Amino acid sequence: MAVVRALHHPHDAVLSNHRNHGHFLTYSADFMGLVAEIMGREAGVCGGRGGSQHLLHRHFHSNGVQAGMSGIGVGLALAQRIRSRDAIVAIMVGDGTFGEGLLYESLNLASIWDVRALFVVENNGIAQTTTTASTTGGSIDARGRAFGLNVWHLDDSDPRLFDRAESVVMEVRNSGRPGMLVIDTRRLGPHSKGDDLRDPAEMAEIRERDPLIALGKTLTPILRQSIEHANTAFVAQVEQSATASPEAREGVACRDIFGSAPACRQTLQPARKAPSVRAALNSALRELLIASDEVLLLGEDLHDPYGGAFKVTAGLSSEFPGRIISTPISEAGITGAAIGLALAGFRPIVEIMFADFLTLCMDQIYNHAVKFPGIFPGVHVPLVIRSPSGGRRGYGPTHSQSPEHLLAAVPGLTVVSGTHRHDNGRLLQDATLAWPYPVIFLEHKLLYSEVQDPADYRTLPPAAHDVAAALFPTLVRPRDSADVTIVTYGGMLPIVESVARRLEDEEEISVEIVVPALLAPFPRATLVDHLRHCQRVVCVEESPESFGVGAELMAALLEAGFNGRARRIGAPPVPIWSARSLEKQLIPGEQDVFERILELF
Repeated sequence: MAVVRALHHPHDAVLSNHRNHGHFLTYSADFMGLVAEIMGREAGVCGGRGGSQHLLHRHFHSNGVQAGMSGIGVGLALAQRIRSRDAIVAIMVGDGTFGEGLLYESLNLASIWDVRALFVVENNGIAQTTTTASTTGGSIDARGRAFGLNVWHLDDSDPRLFDRAESVVMEVRNSGRPGMLVIDTRRLGPHSKGDDLRDPAEMAEIRERDPLIALGKTLTPILRQSIEHANTAFVAQVEQSATASPEAREGVACRDIFGSAPACRQTLQPARKAPSVRAALNSALRELLIASDEVLLLGEDLHDPYGGAFKVTAGLSSEFPGRIISTPISEAGITGAAIGLALAGFRPIVEIMFADFLTLCMDQIYNHAVKFPGIFPGVHVPLVIRSPSGGRRGYGPTHSQSPEHLLAAVPGLTVVSGTHRHDNGRLLQDATLAWPYPVIFLEHKLLYSEVQDPADYRTLPPAAHDVAAALFPTLVRPRDSADVTIVTYGGMLPIVESVARRLEDEEEISVEIVVPALLAPFPRATLVDHLRHCQRVVCVEESPESFGVGAELMAALLEAGFNGRARRIGAPPVPIWSARSLEKQLIPGEQDVFERILELF
């Protein structure tokens, strides 16, 4: 409360956690909105969508994941610095949060970016039931100082707490530097409903120390009675108003988070030719940086002369100084910061060096990026995360994976995987400027050097009910009376094209190829409408065969009454081995795909 009440700038923000009620009430004064939200009523501040832990009010956000908001807060603070505002972002954490790695990534980013982020540590000496002394080595204060932050330490029983907290806020605002404020406090009750195992004598001492009780002792009995009477009446009125509100309901069945998605332009024109997919992406990034000052690129080693691990950002940092931000090796922190930038109105594009490392970002993607538009109406997160995926280069088990089967399963996440037949530049530009939701943009390593050429592919008309299918099109290389239709995407397309040539030349089998760029939200109707009457459908993918894109496609066809023959071809559920000879046994290759398709005849 002492910190929140000292935030006076119109763009000051508070990012809180599951212990957010005091922060929220001090920031918003919306008592009825909070109580109704906890009760699951329509009058709740978030209409019952967020409950006790997930609240939104102007520049206040909270989430139930420990340290989960810290990177987002640093991103918001960076946005304020870029816009030359002296606004502060207060990031609330508990002492138990110092076991979370993301917090340290966030402290480091705040320091190297020199932003007005104030990490407020509610130091009550205990996490859920475990004391901080038994879980946190060393000093909390020293951890802040290790990252170059100014550190202050206060006690909430100090009668001058509010004045001293306000001085800290003023110092952060005036210095333009991040800081950490540790406030010693004690928890009066259990962490949740019944997990308080502390000794009764300790609890009695805590209650005796409580600042509110101490304040009450300074009041005359008549004044105290008057205040208590007013408080009781106010609480009763809040309860009555919240109870009178109906239970939260959606007006229509909620199927996804894209209900407020903008009208998408239909991309039916052929792909632009380019010397390579890499060149198309680099050109698109340059055009984006020219077109909008809100576009920023973040990632490891993006600067010249390196230009990123696969050279997609080559030349851009020299041409657009300050807009290309090379970051520490902090995948989760980078992603969180980008979410904060997106919430502040920027259009961040993050490069994660290898798609395998997206698992390090997964909390920020799964528990945060998609939750903002999914819980808070009208809130968008226009974030693009680019990442090279796939194998066939002998990079081994943690640099060769195709994780789209994991990513496509995240509710509310958009997953795009282009090919050398798609217009990759247009896909990236539309993902950045025309789509206000989080996007994973997968780029297969082996396609970077391929010439971008639409050849004889055309765009499959998108179904009206498929969200974003018009923006991220499905291509088809049609064949009259095709004997088999192969559905594939990403880096498997060159192999499928070779297989198709062999099937047609050697076996006189007519092969149609269907190539979606959009993997999630799955363009179900677009694909099913085209495939349901085919004789044979094969889905070829580089990711593991089980629980993948092919599995979703086959389920959709089965539910639509498909009577033909179908097959999935993908990798087995084992790590991708490093030796090229072993890798070839795992990732579907031309001969394997050729033989398995022949088995359908």
